[in-house]
Amino acid sequence: MFIKTDLAALRAPLFRRVARAVRGAMVSALALLLVMIANVAYAADGKECFNEAAAYQGVNPQVLRAVAWYESKGDAAAVHQNSNGSIDVGQAQINSIHFSALARQGVPHRALTDPCVNVYVAAWLLKQKMIKYGNTWAAIGAYHSESPKLRDAYARSIQKILIAWGELPTTP
Repeated sequence: MFIKTDLAALRAPLFRRVARAVRGAMVSALALLLVMIANVAYAADGKECFNEAAAYQGVNPQVLRAVAWYESKGDAAAVHQNSNGSIDVGQAQINSIHFSALARQGVPHRALTDPCVNVYVAAWLLKQKMIKYGNTWAAIGAYHSESPKLRDAYARSIQKILIAWGELPTTP
C-alpha cells in the first residue's frame, strides 16, 4: 500500500504536467492556425486594396501592382534610406517628401507600413501625376521622378513588368 500511494502521488503531478504540456501544445497549434487563417484573409484583402484604391482614384490597378512590385517586390515593411536623406516607406515606397501633405490629410507616416494605406496613397500620388501629365507613360514615370530622364526610365521599367505579366502586348 505504501508503494502504491507513493506511485500514485508521483503519477498525479506527472499526469498534470503532461496534461498542461498537451493543453499548451493545443493552444499553440490553435494560435498558429488562427494566424495562418488571418494571413490568408489579410492577403486576400491586400490584393483587393489594389483594385479598391485604383477604382477610388481612377487609376489602373495593374499599374499600381507593377509599381509596388518594382519598388519593393510587394514588401509592406520595406524602408529605404535615399542618398538625399529622404526615406521611402512601404510596398509602393512612398517618399518622405509627401509626409507633411499626408499628415494634413490625416495620414501619419507610420500608417504607410499598412499595405492597404500604402496602396491608397500610391494611387493618390499616381492620380496627381495623371492630372498633371494625363493618362500617359509620363504620368507613370513621374510617380518616381519629374526629371525627364529618370521619369522615362521608370516608365519603361513599369512597362516591362506589365509586358512580363501579360498585361501589355510586347513591342516589336
